[in-house]
Amino acid sequence: MAVDVDIDVEVLKSEIKKTYARVSEQPDEDFIFPTGRAWAEDLDYPGELLAHVPEIAAESFAGVASPFALGALEYGEVVLDVGSGAGTDSLVAAQMVGPEGRVTGIDMTPEMLAKARAAAAEMGASNVEFVEGEVERLPFADASFDVVISNGVIDLIPDKDAVFSEIERVLRPGGRMQVADVTIQNPVSEEGRRKIDLWTG
Repeated sequence: MAVDVDIDVEVLKSEIKKTYARVSEQPDEDFIFPTGRAWAEDLDYPGELLAHVPEIAAESFAGVASPFALGALEYGEVVLDVGSGAGTDSLVAAQMVGPEGRVTGIDMTPEMLAKARAAAAEMGASNVEFVEGEVERLPFADASFDVVISNGVIDLIPDKDAVFSEIERVLRPGGRMQVADVTIQNPVSEEGRRKIDLWTG
């Protein structure tokens, strides 16, 4: 599903980083997509688990649905959160897998990673870590994770084939994906595919 578009991918990544840095640094700003704890509550996140997520993470939540609607994670599982942002999904996952489990969030936006790390420290979540990196080139060994979760990130990446190939590579045999994302129902014009603003949010 690689998208053949005449777009500078590095410029696109730079614009995505700028957008989500703003979500991190100015969470009360109006964005063209919904954000914050109230939005996560509207998406039916597990209430008691979401309540334990510190506000520093929840205020910059920018997901599109709950990957946990596809099923709860199991105690002791090892989880990768692709495009972890400020860490809300990772911190919910960390509670589900418990101290015997492990959650790793990966994101390319330093400002979001800083918030996620601060939130994990505030929550005392010692079973979660956050790594800077890109989804198309995951810095993890083959067959490292039981579950890969993602929320509203894969749609931002032009090379979907690379993303899914990497997810498949890092999943253990029998592992699963729980992805919440947006899709389109009609083809996007060539002109539309070249508009950075349509990619970034």
